[in-house]
Amino acid sequence: MKSTFKFTRLSRALGLATLVLLSGAAFAADKVTIIVGGYEKQIYLPAKLAQSLGYFTAEGLDVDLLNEASGVDAENEMLAGAVQGVVGFYDHCVDLQTKGKYVESVVQFSQAPGEVELVSTKRPEIKTMADLRGKSLGVTGLGSSTNFLSQYLMVKSGVPLGEFSTIPVGAGTTFIAAMTQDKIQAGMTTEPTISRMLKTGEARVLVDLRTLEKTKAALGGAYPAASLYMPTDWVEKNKPTVQKLANAFVKTLKFINTHSAAEIAEKMPKDFYAGDKEGYIKALTDGKSMFTADGVMPQGGPETVLAVLAAFSKNVKGKTVDLSKTYTTEFVKNVK
Repeated sequence: MKSTFKFTRLSRALGLATLVLLSGAAFAADKVTIIVGGYEKQIYLPAKLAQSLGYFTAEGLDVDLLNEASGVDAENEMLAGAVQGVVGFYDHCVDLQTKGKYVESVVQFSQAPGEVELVSTKRPEIKTMADLRGKSLGVTGLGSSTNFLSQYLMVKSGVPLGEFSTIPVGAGTTFIAAMTQDKIQAGMTTEPTISRMLKTGEARVLVDLRTLEKTKAALGGAYPAASLYMPTDWVEKNKPTVQKLANAFVKTLKFINTHSAAEIAEKMPKDFYAGDKEGYIKALTDGKSMFTADGVMPQGGPETVLAVLAAFSKNVKGKTVDLSKTYTTEFVKNVK
């Protein structure tokens, strides 16, 4: 009897251990690491906001958000397999396909870049992008979306590649230092860096891409920018997890769409304000319309992005790109 009792108890213990291991494995399957191209930037606000609102947890997800100053560096981490997804600009999905790499936007956060080409107030003679011939332009990183857009705006203004320089200076304090020290005479950046420099009078706006209307005027149409993009093969193999991510992010976009900038700001880490909460709220009030309400790719947006990249990029010009493989609406349209 004793040995039977011991055997039964041992069986139960082994069964319980197996159950724990299996449940742990199920939880691990929903652990996702996402790298953000600067999560303090307002253009990528949905990433940290979703976490702050508890929407990932509510979906049964364990999401680890990593911060990376430049979108191109975030992209490289994903391609190396270190992370499963990137919160960055959709244009990387188009650019990467020309290099034989298939990634897709699964939730489209915005329909405008939310960026501005700033010019130093020490350079009053610079009134248009064409006046930047022979000058140094700041971008977050070489191969980044700020670099793409800066090159496009210059080429569109009649200044060919090679007649200006783009210098990687990041965002925030490093961007500001580069301009005040005259290492760059102009540069493309985002909020809250924009407001910080306008407030001190160290810079003024040359080209504004913070709203859909101004973006259409500058780029010829809606420019889908901030998004959650992931390798296509990973998406295909992990559809339940991707659906949970879409659920959380679409819920977040609806929160942005139905709450004031002040209410949204209260949910964000205080250090994101860069010491100026009032300025942070004002910038978000002015730029909140860049975000989509449902995560769906704006109609005609991919075509605008392709036209912009093809105007200057040797990687894209003359190449055939299947835009239908650069994004999917499958998951956002399944959100209840």
